[in-house]
Amino acid sequence: MRQGMLVWSVFLTGVLRAWLYVLLAGFVLEKRASAKRKGLLLAAIGSGGIAVLLFLLPAPEAVGMLLEALWLSGCGAYALGAEVRMCLFLGAFYEIAFSLWQFLLSAGLGLWRDSGAFLDGGCPEGQAGSWLTLALLGLVAFLGARRREMSEQDRFRLLSLPVLVGFLGVITLSEQKAVFLPEELLDVWIFLSLVLLVGLLVFHMRGQYRMEQEIARLKTEQAELLERDYQALNRSYEENARLFHDMNRHLEALYRLLLGEHYGEARTYLEDLQAPVRELASTAYTGDEAVDYLLNSRAALAAKDGISFELQVEFPRHTNLRSADLCAILGNLLDNALEAAGKVAGAERRQVSLTIRRIHRMLVIKVENTFAWPVREEDGEIITTKKDGGFHGWGLKSARAAAEKYEGILCTSWEEEWFRAVVTLVYQGLGTEEDKN
Repeated sequence: MRQGMLVWSVFLTGVLRAWLYVLLAGFVLEKRASAKRKGLLLAAIGSGGIAVLLFLLPAPEAVGMLLEALWLSGCGAYALGAEVRMCLFLGAFYEIAFSLWQFLLSAGLGLWRDSGAFLDGGCPEGQAGSWLTLALLGLVAFLGARRREMSEQDRFRLLSLPVLVGFLGVITLSEQKAVFLPEELLDVWIFLSLVLLVGLLVFHMRGQYRMEQEIARLKTEQAELLERDYQALNRSYEENARLFHDMNRHLEALYRLLLGEHYGEARTYLEDLQAPVRELASTAYTGDEAVDYLLNSRAALAAKDGISFELQVEFPRHTNLRSADLCAILGNLLDNALEAAGKVAGAERRQVSLTIRRIHRMLVIKVENTFAWPVREEDGEIITTKKDGGFHGWGLKSARAAAEKYEGILCTSWEEEWFRAVVTLVYQGLGTEEDKN
């Protein structure tokens, strides 16, 4: 009876151990929503079976850790659709961390109860360390699951806390004399805890490198957007340069039309002359020429595509908000909104609105648009529906990266046929009297 209970305990701890690995690996790799149930079930049952096999056929602990790490890595790569190399790294990291805390908690219980039975996995007391470790890692997984939006630094702090505390715990155990622990065993765990610390730092450095690559891609996209708008502005100025160059001829033509009392033709002629000027004259006047042009160019594009475009702007002057960052935010959000609204059936339902409001030292930018296709989301990120390549799908990421420079955030929501993107930026005034008010 006792042996059967121990086998069930070993099996259940193995199952939960695998389940927590897939959960934590999905959290670290930002693939929480993509885990396959079949892969999760395979990992759990297989890990439980391996744990029972190692319990019934005693083997060195290192062999058990290696087998479980390889099994969990393969199942994690299948369940999450992640890179095998990363899953191998995380599998080894997870096995060492789990075994370290199992040893620490078992030794701690032994010190508390003044008994060495807690370090023997073949007795009921020896299972207590496994269950307490599962509870600890479950708490870490719960904290990670509650915060859907977590920065790289926050994720690093959450993962490094148990590793650092584990290292300090092993050092503390090596100094106590109440429960006998072989010196060789303590040396092994001190070495493995150092391996964990180094592995965590390597993983963090990899995350920083990946972030730098993403920022470089975003900067490339931003440069392309600015170049595109610059070329459009240049073409508009060329048109107006030709207009003013030919002004004398136009005035002479108008004079002859009016002299001949051809008033209708003169009115039409004037309207044609005003067309290229009107595009530049309908300025939103935010105080930033680049932003003004961007808003007006998007308004002209909306009018061309038959989209109702509403603009309400309350913009602060003389701040630390850079034109390039504002254009990255507004350009990406408005481009997405205009494209989505342009695919709505029925011209009367194609609507886009932009609201910019100043609230104390915070600038709120809200873009709303109608849309026709279902929104796809994964791990809190909206997935593009475009099938071609290029920079598609990076619009919201580019806007978010620009917002984070000003302690800002980007939030998206949708209901029925309306999509909403809201950006908040914290800005600083440059000391003018107007900005102080």
